[in-house]
Amino acid sequence: MLVDFNTLPKDSRVWIYQANRTFTDIELQEIQSKLNTFIENWTAHGSDLQAGYTIKYKRFIILALNQNMNKATGCSIDASVHFIQELEKEYDVDLMDKMNVSYKQGDFIAYKTLTDFRQMAKDRAVSKNTIVFNNLVNNIEEFNEHWEVPASESWHARFIK
Repeated sequence: MLVDFNTLPKDSRVWIYQANRTFTDIELQEIQSKLNTFIENWTAHGSDLQAGYTIKYKRFIILALNQNMNKATGCSIDASVHFIQELEKEYDVDLMDKMNVSYKQGDFIAYKTLTDFRQMAKDRAVSKNTIVFNNLVNNIEEFNEHWEVPASESWHARFIK
């Protein structure tokens, strides 16, 4: 059951998929349509899942699930991962690699491998004040408060002196 992302409870579970490039406006329209269809049909052992999504900066797909209604099961999580993998193939984009880092450079969203980000920290090309995206947040409340934060307030801090 598709609902507006902003109406889901704050403790709703989130999954964040960051793209290695910005989606075009046409791709975003298509992806939103596919997300609408997927979520409308997303179930756990035959029971509807109350879920929503948002897309940020034309490159982050955030799925959210109200687990107070029905919890995700292994099969339903597998279905969502399979759906994301299909998007990867169709749009020739990487959405599943968790070993990459996205951060802000002014109004631009940069995307680097973890190795490159570490080197940039060593070279002081990024600092503790660099805004990073903490894709390890677990729920909507954490997403709203701790997703887009200075590196010093995220797991990224371990790389910055």
